[in-house]
Amino acid sequence: MPSDAADPAVLADLAAACGVSATFTDWQGRETNVPATTTSAVLTAMGFDVGTTAAARRALREVKLAPWRRVLPPVVVAREGRVHHVPVHVPHGDPVDVVVDLEDDGGWAPLRQVDRWIDPVDVDGRLTGRATFELPDDLPLGWHVLRARTPQGETECPVVVTPDVLELPPTLRSGRSWGYQAQLYSVRSSRSWGIGDLADLAELSAVATAQGAGWILVNPLAAAQPVPPMESSPYLPTTRRFVNPVYLRVEDVREVAYLSAQDRALVERLAGGVRPAVRDAGEIDRDRAWAAKLQALEVVHAQGRTPAREAAFRRYVASEEPGLTGFATWCALAERFGLPASQWPPEAADLAAVEASGLAAELAERVDFHRWLQWQCDEQLATAQDAATAPGTGPGIVHDLAVGVHPDGADVWSLGDALAHGVSVGAPPDAFNQQGQDWSQPPWRPDRLADLAYAPFRDMVRTILRHAGGLRVDHVLGLFRLWWIPQGAPPSEGTYVRYDHEALIGILALEAQRAGAVLVGEDLGTVEPWVRDYLADRGILGSAVLWFEYDGKEPKAPEDFRELALASVTVHDLPPTAGYLAQEHVALRDRLGLLTRPVAEERAADAAEQERILGLVRDRGLLAPGADERSTVEALHRYLALSPSLMVGVSLVDAVGDRRTQNQPGTSSEYPNWRMPLTGPDGEVVLLDDLPGHARARSLARTVQEALAERD
Repeated sequence: MPSDAADPAVLADLAAACGVSATFTDWQGRETNVPATTTSAVLTAMGFDVGTTAAARRALREVKLAPWRRVLPPVVVAREGRVHHVPVHVPHGDPVDVVVDLEDDGGWAPLRQVDRWIDPVDVDGRLTGRATFELPDDLPLGWHVLRARTPQGETECPVVVTPDVLELPPTLRSGRSWGYQAQLYSVRSSRSWGIGDLADLAELSAVATAQGAGWILVNPLAAAQPVPPMESSPYLPTTRRFVNPVYLRVEDVREVAYLSAQDRALVERLAGGVRPAVRDAGEIDRDRAWAAKLQALEVVHAQGRTPAREAAFRRYVASEEPGLTGFATWCALAERFGLPASQWPPEAADLAAVEASGLAAELAERVDFHRWLQWQCDEQLATAQDAATAPGTGPGIVHDLAVGVHPDGADVWSLGDALAHGVSVGAPPDAFNQQGQDWSQPPWRPDRLADLAYAPFRDMVRTILRHAGGLRVDHVLGLFRLWWIPQGAPPSEGTYVRYDHEALIGILALEAQRAGAVLVGEDLGTVEPWVRDYLADRGILGSAVLWFEYDGKEPKAPEDFRELALASVTVHDLPPTAGYLAQEHVALRDRLGLLTRPVAEERAADAAEQERILGLVRDRGLLAPGADERSTVEALHRYLALSPSLMVGVSLVDAVGDRRTQNQPGTSSEYPNWRMPLTGPDGEVVLLDDLPGHARARSLARTVQEALAERD
């Protein structure tokens, strides 16, 4: 150990106090020690000076004293129907009264002090005592305020009462439901501007409900960069809260109706320049689509608004502040200075600097434009959700929440130290990725989230759920612990950092219940045994993928799948089922040099894995020997429908016989991830216009609908 390095024992104590793991169990079941360099880097990313033993000791003392320096905790998160104890710190011997003010002027109630002695603590030469108060078990759900009154004054903090168990939406309480899983950008109509959009989502919803579907799960629609090149991955957004305006349908903006003939002709010319691309089976060009839409939207924005529309816009802005202006300002700065944001001048370093320098006044009109774009996204999302729920058969649109954000994006710029710097999120080595994974996304700092009363997390979830019937949380395990990787280190040299899952899951459930939405946690991969039980106890559905559902070394019978789950044959990180059955994923990985064993050996192993499932399907009499591809895909879905899972997902690519992979894990520029349009087995484009009469899609929908009815 270098002479100036912190004592490992002190580092270990500080790490334990901050939820940083000193050891972890690897994918082979071995207990593994975390290197001291990793621990130091992670603690530094949390804002601690651990360069020397003395500094690390001071940091540890501050962590231990932090609760005693506060009269009240930064936030109290409790479950409905349960008594919760709140520590209150005052000068030893001083009186204190505590009351809770209920949300929306719902009244107030005094809290009872519990007879519990805690030895006082010396804080900076002053003896500080702890009194314990009891939150009653009959507080209503919501965001309330706790107030402590002492001789020194009044202190307050938020109190969040969350559902003990999230209620299912009414449409899911009456029985199981199936829905489509779709990558919206790939689902294009003859009216699209080169990329699937929110008008297409509304139309797809109508097609799906006519076939008996109750919901549509779409990829994350979160915003990407407003300047080229636009990030293709929906799982690496610049912010998770706001929407990518590339999904807007220009003609559906109300003010288009009031354009002059000249301006309307310009909009039509811009659409005509990109609309032919919808019949091209090649890669989707987001930058070209956005360039055309941006110019058209600027024309529409310049049209102005009636007083009533202006009032509606201002109400929307007020409902999304202060985050909306922060995001819109980042967009305007990206247009002014380009990206990366790390190279912007000092006057653009953060929102305070922008306002102090006068740059905010210069950019005011452009900031207003980007806020207006989000308002239009909000209106078109509302229209899509209305279309999806009109028949009353299901929750409608289910959105997807990515794990994190781009390391040089809007959230990193606007949320400050709520996100950790100098580290990124990933995954430790496992059987499928033996080098581990680095997702290049900065994680939430658990301490700062608590200091901020989880407001950034709440606001993000609340915005997404404004017009949603559900939310799928990608890598929901990240609300329990995340694998932090120090900058410059390989993924294998990371460690787990724990989060207050009771608070995060509770707030997520509260916002979902208020929105009447279902929650689905993507809980695939290495999961601590208790986590799935915890999620189920809170009313959150898990994920079940047919090819991955095993009990030890044997595939599970579908009857043994979880009831609280979204079950599907495939997911977006696997090829469509037609391509999977044809082993096109093996051929692709071989071409890209991603295989770790000879291709013949890989094909044999893959065929054996497929046969383990296909043999079970044949044993049930659902699949005849020698059946063709289409019959096999339908049989797999009929087999899946034998499960008790509440939601059954059908990938839209399976419905039309698509074979191409949307995302090949382990690649970036080597493969055109997230850029494949919807095509049929012949490689020809399938437009949204084709779906109502598409024989293969109608047949698969009918198969799933009948199978669910037979089991129920």
